[in-house]
Amino acid sequence: MREVALAAGLGKSSLFHHFGTKAELYVAVIERVIARIEVHVLPALARPGSALAQIDRAVDALIDALAEHPTTARLLLRSLVEDDAVAAAEPPGLATVEARIQTLVARFTELLRAGVAAGELRAVHAPDAVQTLIGSTVYHFASGEFGEAVLGGALFSAEAVARRKREVKELLLHGLASPQGSPRPPRSTGLVPRSEPQASEEESCAPKERPPS
Repeated sequence: MREVALAAGLGKSSLFHHFGTKAELYVAVIERVIARIEVHVLPALARPGSALAQIDRAVDALIDALAEHPTTARLLLRSLVEDDAVAAAEPPGLATVEARIQTLVARFTELLRAGVAAGELRAVHAPDAVQTLIGSTVYHFASGEFGEAVLGGALFSAEAVARRKREVKELLLHGLASPQGSPRPPRSTGLVPRSEPQASEEESCAPKERPPS
């Protein structure tokens, strides 16, 4: 309830003066969370460009939305995996919020499928790739003290947020990009081109065969 109160901008004692039930309150807060994410992510997805360029912008936008408020990711993750009691109560607006979440997931899934169809991305299973994206962003910022213990530092500092953007985009580049695909975005975007395959240490040290004389 403390996280819900913070997200709603109200004191805990004031919550039920504004909402009839816990389920109605929960839906109202999740609606705010989704709206915040939409404001960041949808414009990034709407801009034209290659699949890699769109992924680059969308990852930045999603992480900016999740890092904007420390309760956003926790509330979103809870809505994805722990909302059975809320669903059972059937509060007004729940179906709309769930549809908006599914729309965001579908937009990322369609982007990945289009990249595969264009030959820019390797033939990944798009829903699995979206799960990877959710785990590396939503879970990361929802991980709280455990995440800070793993990192050895803050989750929400400017340096940590910039590093998370860089790490997620590097992961996606090396996991998704097709070797025969379109040119990669330049390093300044965070999705950097991969260099040509380098010879292994054994290959580089092996003596070269001389042509027969």
